[in-house]
Amino acid sequence: MLIRPPGVYPPQLDTWLLVRALSEAGIPRGGHAVDVCTGTGALAVAAAYAGAARVTAVDVSRSAVVSAWLNCRLRGIEAEVLRGDFTTVLGGRSFDLVLANPPYVPAPAGTESRGIARAWDAGTQGRAILDQLCSALPTLLTPRGVALIVHSALSDPDTTLVQLRERGLKAAVVARATVPFGPVLRRRADWLEAAGLISPGQRMEDLVVIRADRIRQ
Repeated sequence: MLIRPPGVYPPQLDTWLLVRALSEAGIPRGGHAVDVCTGTGALAVAAAYAGAARVTAVDVSRSAVVSAWLNCRLRGIEAEVLRGDFTTVLGGRSFDLVLANPPYVPAPAGTESRGIARAWDAGTQGRAILDQLCSALPTLLTPRGVALIVHSALSDPDTTLVQLRERGLKAAVVARATVPFGPVLRRRADWLEAAGLISPGQRMEDLVVIRADRIRQ
């Protein structure tokens, strides 16, 4: 059970797919992990349970920061919880493990994302945050550091793989699941079809977890 104030994204199938990938990743114990776009802190908790000696969690939402702090403290995890944009608030620090379930849902142009919608709306291609994360990862990762990122196939995993590899990281899809559309995608199905992001009548999406390893010193 996780404390989740109103306006904080609840852990869902994408969260648990990433948790499963983490459990299978063989990450060495004792490192410093960061949970980007933490929400309730579910992935920060998972990182601690997987053996991280230190855990940092980051989110732009004040409610999410409070939620993550409480959920970690209730489990005896003394996580550092920061509010702000991960591209600036982390101040150039590097981590042995980066976990991210960022916003990745495509949204019509001009969509004003407020409240909990900030946890999923990510521009017309669903990549507004993903592109920033791909750009930041070479700095965010220590030598031999590992990142695990979950997002929808609607947000083009191939682009994620290409961007990571172009920045010198080893990258591959390590987990995948096909799930029904949730409420947001169901509401946007007509627009997604018109935009060519889904096939006519499509109401299922693939979720993927991409692993990125820093292999250059």
